Amino acid sequence: MTRTVYYTATTLDGFIATEEHSLDWLLTRQADHEGPFGYQDFEKRIGALAMGANTYTWVQQHGGADWSYRAPTWVFTHRDLGGYPGADIRFTSAGAAEVHGEMVAAAGDRDVWVVGGGDLAGQFADAGLLDEIVVSIAPCTIGSGAPLLPRRLELVRTEWAVNGEFVCVRYDVVKG
Repeated sequence: MTRTVYYTATTLDGFIATEEHSLDWLLTRQADHEGPFGYQDFEKRIGALAMGANTYTWVQQHGGADWSYRAPTWVFTHRDLGGYPGADIRFTSAGAAEVHGEMVAAAGDRDVWVVGGGDLAGQFADAGLLDEIVVSIAPCTIGSGAPLLPRRLELVRTEWAVNGEFVCVRYDVVKG
């Protein structure tokens, strides 16, 4: 069954990026990408991506000339953003609920990954479409920035582990 998962990292004070959209606080941290909650195993579960415009712009500025994601990606934006040749990137100004069915169909028997940011994950949660949150908590604070998830949600912890410098936690979203 396809699940919609918000998989991300956060500072201890609950921010996923600085006010300038920097991830420097994250890129200096030690983690095992093959270890508990590691990206390599997570990536195998993914059949479609939902990405906010700020995250997409950051990837464009820091990710090089090639698109590194294999799954079809919906970028939620009201801006004109350039694409990557040959990449399956679909720009949309529609709401999460309007395109979720397309994303689930594209994912097949895999999951939909809400890559970023926190407000986009909140839009999926508002529509009752967010099933799981997987968060790696870094041992640092940045004081302000883009919040992890600017919504009130009830969650149930289903798993946790330590990976490098991070405490990683998996939660199911309580619905209804």
